[in-house]
Amino acid sequence: MGEKKWYVLRTAGSKEKKVKDYLDKEIERSTDLQKEISQVLVPLEKKYTVKNGKRVATEKILFPGYVFIEAELGKDSDYLIRSHVIPGLAGFLSEKDSKNQSEKVAVPLHPDEVKRLLGQQDEQTETVADTEVDYQVGDSVKITDGPFSGFDGTVDEIAVDRSKIKVIVMIFGRKTLLELNFNQVTKE
Repeated sequence: MGEKKWYVLRTAGSKEKKVKDYLDKEIERSTDLQKEISQVLVPLEKKYTVKNGKRVATEKILFPGYVFIEAELGKDSDYLIRSHVIPGLAGFLSEKDSKNQSEKVAVPLHPDEVKRLLGQQDEQTETVADTEVDYQVGDSVKITDGPFSGFDGTVDEIAVDRSKIKVIVMIFGRKTLLELNFNQVTKE
């Protein structure tokens, strides 16, 4: 057996996950495919947003329209991908063969591209995803959680890196600065 390389598969729009699932099932069923294809990857990026005082996680596909596979292309894997039996799969990212101009050959990714791709994916899983906040300094907010629940205030400062927000609240006729979590307030 030769060396496995990373290849790019083209997919129809928003069919990346379905193609990955289908490939995973086909690989699971066939021992020949298990020998030829070792990984199927759809790189995702996790983002968090704060909506109505709740932190909501969303996943975004980093490379829309593409699925990556680590494979040593053999007759089974080549047939599976080129035969168009997988719904939403358009085939390999390829170029014309230098020997036979009428045929197209799958082009493997360069090792540096693979390192960048896998490194970026590992980084996404290890680091806490960024939080997108729909608050701005000066916005009116209502505190929904904690000892000051029900109080109204004004956003004074936003610390996205710590998921904190500083709010000025009137307590007993005095302005008081409170530091709260994003999920403790809602926009009015």
